[in-house]
Amino acid sequence: MNNPYIVNTFEQKKAVIYIRVSSEEQVENFSLKTQEDICRRDAKYKSYEIVQVFREEGKSAKTITGRPELLNMIDFCRKNKKDIKAVFVYRLDRLSRQTSDYLALRKRFYDMGIALISASEPTGNSPTEKLLETVLASFAQHDNDVRSERTKNGMRARFLAGLITNHVPLGYLNQHGYALKDPEMFDVIKKAWDLMATGTKSLKEMSEIMKEWGLNYRFQTLQRLFKNKFYMGILTSEAYPEEIKGQHEPMITKEQFYKVQAIIEGRNTNKLVVASRTRDNVDFPLRRIVKCSKCGSNFTGAWSKHHKYAYYFCRKRCIQKSIPVSELQNELIKRLQQITPSERGLTLYCSQLRKADSVPFFGC
Repeated sequence: MNNPYIVNTFEQKKAVIYIRVSSEEQVENFSLKTQEDICRRDAKYKSYEIVQVFREEGKSAKTITGRPELLNMIDFCRKNKKDIKAVFVYRLDRLSRQTSDYLALRKRFYDMGIALISASEPTGNSPTEKLLETVLASFAQHDNDVRSERTKNGMRARFLAGLITNHVPLGYLNQHGYALKDPEMFDVIKKAWDLMATGTKSLKEMSEIMKEWGLNYRFQTLQRLFKNKFYMGILTSEAYPEEIKGQHEPMITKEQFYKVQAIIEGRNTNKLVVASRTRDNVDFPLRRIVKCSKCGSNFTGAWSKHHKYAYYFCRKRCIQKSIPVSELQNELIKRLQQITPSERGLTLYCSQLRKADSVPFFGC
């Protein structure tokens, strides 16, 4: 029997719920409703009254920013810190998957006198419970880091296999991770490359021509388009140093690509096809070694049209004449012969080396 003279002073504590689901978890049916039901049952068991639920849908917990409901909840708790005594989450990683962010949020709630309670994990303010919370938060970050590492390794493996790892340029379509010809744009973009390779059009003129084709691209966009090695079948990436032969169908030849580069840079005044820019080119061994006598710039090498004749020429074209490869190399041989020591000089040099017992020498 209830005693009418005893006054019940028990007052239920107030709390809020924060639930979150990412895009991936939505696919796995890790629903907001499931989280909310579990949090409500735990709050009822611990004698808390839920006054508001904050739902974050399709948001990652890698960072605090970009989650408006989390920020709304923090602001709500700050304004009502005298009444709100706890924040319920289904799991600690709902709040954050970065250890540093989680600890910062926990301290913020602690300073407001608000407990952070996980409905499925041990939480509290005792030293042991705090340690367990930190360990659990670290597990969430570790899981993130492992996923990130696997993703990076997978992306690099795709790249090295010649498969695309990001968007494809104009003229191609990304279908299930493979670059395929765009039936509507491939021939149009190829036509632009062919016209640019004639050397009769500047980028500005090409911009106007392509506008007439219904393609309104800015100058910078065209510049990137005509410098993209993807069109000649090569994959490049800011993340990786290698240049890989792609599995997609090239739109143009390498010769055409480098010819367009020369035209864009204003170096193709005699319609030479510039050689591919590898560090060591057997066709042009003196490239970057011989310098121009007028401006001091390095000479570069190029093949004539149809790959019949090889020439060296100044990059800046201050010397208009192109020098045949054989002529420049013969001149170098003559210079080397002029500075080669005489037989008597070599004999004296070898005799001096023999006197120095500590110096190993072979050949004299």
